[in-house]
Amino acid sequence: MYYDYLIVGAGLFGAIFAHEMKQKGKTCLVIDKRPHIAGNIYTESTHSIDVHKYGAHIFHTSDKEVWAYINQFTEFNHYRNEPIAIYKDELYNLPFNMNTFSKMWGIKTPEDAKKIIHDQIADIEKEPITNLEQQALHLVGRDIYTKLIKGYTEKQWGKDCTELPSFIINRLPVRFTYNNNYFRDPHQGIPINGYTCIVENMLADIPVQLNTDYFTVKKKWMESKEVTYGTVLFTGMIDAYFNYIYGALEYRSLEFQTEYLPDVDNYQGNAVINYTEREIPYTRIIEHKHFAFNECKGTIITKEFSRSFKPGDEPYYPINDEKNNALFLKYKELAKKEPATLFGGRLGNYKYYDMDKVIRAALDLVNTHCNSQNGETYE
Repeated sequence: MYYDYLIVGAGLFGAIFAHEMKQKGKTCLVIDKRPHIAGNIYTESTHSIDVHKYGAHIFHTSDKEVWAYINQFTEFNHYRNEPIAIYKDELYNLPFNMNTFSKMWGIKTPEDAKKIIHDQIADIEKEPITNLEQQALHLVGRDIYTKLIKGYTEKQWGKDCTELPSFIINRLPVRFTYNNNYFRDPHQGIPINGYTCIVENMLADIPVQLNTDYFTVKKKWMESKEVTYGTVLFTGMIDAYFNYIYGALEYRSLEFQTEYLPDVDNYQGNAVINYTEREIPYTRIIEHKHFAFNECKGTIITKEFSRSFKPGDEPYYPINDEKNNALFLKYKELAKKEPATLFGGRLGNYKYYDMDKVIRAALDLVNTHCNSQNGETYE
């Protein structure tokens, strides 16, 4: 069989690219080393509950075109992300807003909150910001940093906050309103039938081979000519593609411990609760049924642990520090010279994407690639 495109990776990026190319009359084959499609947004129904197998995914966007595009493939509910943080026996609303400040300091007005933060950073206000701890202190003061940021962040990244770059929390939401909605985007929600159905609909009538490792089948197909193809879209690890010729890029990984509780209908009263003490080993507990306002009997919870990445683990979070970014640029230069091969997605671009940014990046790649091929553009 000959295919115009071989798409390596059946996640959101690869599925969009395959769908768009099929719409343009091209033939595509999608392969994935996992036993399922949809990558890290994969959800499966267990005990009538849609379980987010690779951590909580909440869709949100301000991009009207992206919102219209994704709604071709699913219908969304009206879920809003309003996580809670627990520090010792204290419970706080996230993102940091007037509900957080009122609970922390017993105050009522934005002016009161701003004054306390100002007083807490008065002695460091003019110091240069060189690490995450200094950035956090400047944003929210010492109390909130100590209770709600420091331990959680150090668990997440496996390093002291003074060793982490400040940009990691540049987008930290801080609001002086009583508003627990984590995202400001006008379009938010969870797919009513879970995320997997989105990718299923995108890949309808496109051949997919699961449990298929690209590097293994590439050699086999080259020898047997069983499958041939024109262009490759590679959404895996870019350093692995080039056999780590310049060294390995660094990541953080995750471990999930999921438990079905048949005799508990409501374990924690919220979809996501963060545990910010350094001494508690997991970063958060997810109760999946609350994403869908599900009132079924029993519940499913997942404890999420941040882990060092080692070969064979799933690479979740690129460590975009100066050293790794410089290494990625070397691989990116190699990628530009690779014949008939495109790179995309979180691993191909060594960049953490929100889902709406994945969609936009995939559509942009379709547009750019088709334009370079024959003048076509994505409409």
